[in-house]
Amino acid sequence: MSDAVRETARTDVPADAPVLQKLSTLDRFLPVWIVAAMALGLALGRWVPGLDDALSAVEVGDVSLPIAIGLLLMMYPVLAKVRYSELDRVTGDRKLLLASLALNWLLGPALMFALAWLLLPDLPEYRTGLIIVGLARCIAMVLIWNDLSCGDREAAAVLVAINSVFQIAAFAALGWFYLQVLPGWLGLSTTSAEFSVWAILLSVLVFLGIPLLAGFLTRTIGERRRGRAWYEERFLPRIGPIALYGLLFTIVMLFALQGDAITSNPWDVARIALPLLAYFALMFGGSFLLGMRLGLGYAKTATLAFTAAGNNFELAIAVAIGTFGVTSGQALAGVVGPLIEVPVLVGLVYVSLWAARRWFPGDPTVPDLVRRTR
Repeated sequence: MSDAVRETARTDVPADAPVLQKLSTLDRFLPVWIVAAMALGLALGRWVPGLDDALSAVEVGDVSLPIAIGLLLMMYPVLAKVRYSELDRVTGDRKLLLASLALNWLLGPALMFALAWLLLPDLPEYRTGLIIVGLARCIAMVLIWNDLSCGDREAAAVLVAINSVFQIAAFAALGWFYLQVLPGWLGLSTTSAEFSVWAILLSVLVFLGIPLLAGFLTRTIGERRRGRAWYEERFLPRIGPIALYGLLFTIVMLFALQGDAITSNPWDVARIALPLLAYFALMFGGSFLLGMRLGLGYAKTATLAFTAAGNNFELAIAVAIGTFGVTSGQALAGVVGPLIEVPVLVGLVYVSLWAARRWFPGDPTVPDLVRRTR
């Protein structure tokens, strides 16, 4: 789990106790804090007049400045934990890299396309919005979910970087394929849309480039001046809680910005939620089983599953608003995304930790929540 949580793991339980029994009170109630942050954001967005306009008055890469700050605070501590000298261990793992590419850029968009058409055949705007969500592979919050599940940090950093490159190179082409070419082949209605490559590039440079550079420099300078032991045992525990605070702040701001749109359309939100729930369950479950089948070990399997299941809703929302307008159904579909993803993936963190002890016997990468070597 996160540094803030891992430091308070319970020591009054047997070593062979179930994973969840070893968690501290703070850790066990992490979903409560996240749900509370969502509820607070929705309430603020609904009941504070003009708050959404104030939050979106200043933007970074088509993303509200407060949300941008929250994302940067959330990602920096996680990327500062990465041992960059060990990245070659990940880049040499062809099974992991090929599996991730196939899941993220072949299966993920195709699955979202199929679910959107299957469950929203009569709602073209929402359907298009979900297809855009399926194309936006996660480069931000996935680092939090991976860290909470004790996945492989170095693997997560590499896979996120690969997703970023593909996002810049392939997003527009895949949007054209799934909105125009493939529907035409299948005799379905098509949608015309032009995506800004510059907006996608700016999003990647800001929300991955800045915290990645900061994390790399922090570790490099910190280890050079004080040594790895001081850096990992003294420095990282101090900045670790910032990631959790950044996550909660981001959630409050995100839902405050879109709270009125969500609470004003409860039935539409429910319709959009169905394909999203199916998507997260199928992508995570299928990716986790694939990782086990490939013999990746627990840590890399968890990383593979979370990087495949997560989506970059900040980018999806920005693209939908820039292409179709802030009041469009496509934008609402993007907004509903984090409403469903956040609690679902938090739940899957606990599922992943539960599966670690039961499905990976003897695996050295299975997390020990009482005493972890890293």
